[in-house]
Amino acid sequence: MGKLVVISLFVAALSAFVGERVINLRRRTLASRKLVQTHLPNCHPIKSLEYGSEDLTILPNGLAIISTGLKDPVLPSYSDAPGKMYTLDMSEDSRMKPVELRMGRGFDLDSFNPHGISVYTDETDNSVYLFVVNHPQQKTQVEIFLFVEEDHSLVYVKTIKHEFLHSVNDIVAVGVESFYATNDHSYPSEVLHMLAVFLGLPWADVVYYSPGGVKAVGDGFLSANGINMSPDKRYLYVSAILDHEIAVFEIKKNKDLVHVKSVAVGSLCDNIEVDHVTGDIWLGCHPNGVKVAACDPEDPPGSEVIRIRDIHYEKPAVTQVYADDGSVLLGSSVAAPYEGKLLIGTVYHKALVCDLK
Repeated sequence: MGKLVVISLFVAALSAFVGERVINLRRRTLASRKLVQTHLPNCHPIKSLEYGSEDLTILPNGLAIISTGLKDPVLPSYSDAPGKMYTLDMSEDSRMKPVELRMGRGFDLDSFNPHGISVYTDETDNSVYLFVVNHPQQKTQVEIFLFVEEDHSLVYVKTIKHEFLHSVNDIVAVGVESFYATNDHSYPSEVLHMLAVFLGLPWADVVYYSPGGVKAVGDGFLSANGINMSPDKRYLYVSAILDHEIAVFEIKKNKDLVHVKSVAVGSLCDNIEVDHVTGDIWLGCHPNGVKVAACDPEDPPGSEVIRIRDIHYEKPAVTQVYADDGSVLLGSSVAAPYEGKLLIGTVYHKALVCDLK
């Protein structure tokens, strides 16, 4: 066989491989998906949160804690100011106004770049700890604060860094200094991670951290995104965002995870919130990943909220609760219900509160 023939065959094979990978990547990012709108009644934007509300969680008393101002290297950012933390009282019927949390000494506010958050209540004294994924200078670390509601402040406790926590997206606290975290990248390097995604290498993982040790406990993800826990603390839920699934894991006594099932959601679901009364799963999702990255004003990214009931049953009920084509809300990343209302957060846009039907 001549050298030119060999080269021609190699080029043809390479072209076919690259073409297949491009098609696969478009499928994973839902690049061709068209969204049918499903709006909720009485939706109102939350003022003062114009630069995102990437993650949020609602305490039992109706007080929502919200992270804002995330700057991601591959997503648009509309403010150079440091990130901030806010509270929003969901129990107020007349006016919902976010209030910035004061952050005390011992913490570098200028480089604060908050991402996923989680709250842990110490049952021994009812102290509330806020865990925040932070990306100063695009590095990754986890900040632990004591939340003082009466003083409306966060008291800095400590910073956690580890080589296993190299690209943390979200976190669920399970102790005063213990948590599970998702790495959304296979590698700390953005270029190497994108190459891994392009090649279809499922190397992102879930990590368990405690003062006594750190270990990878769940793998097989192209990108592991949102994470949360069942009300009985027996199961962990992880968003396999590029597989359009929520993975369910059983938590073993040694904190390892055993995969139980995966539930298809048909969207790029970001953060996970759990109703601690019903156990329902609430997901802020991106209907089209390409539009989220581009954020073209002429063709804006939409928003979607998905609810999963009875996730541990043989046939969970997966329903679309809210969907918008970008005319109202851009890039929803999280959603949480409270007493007939739904609070929806976004990566780089405003937050929205609506009445649930």
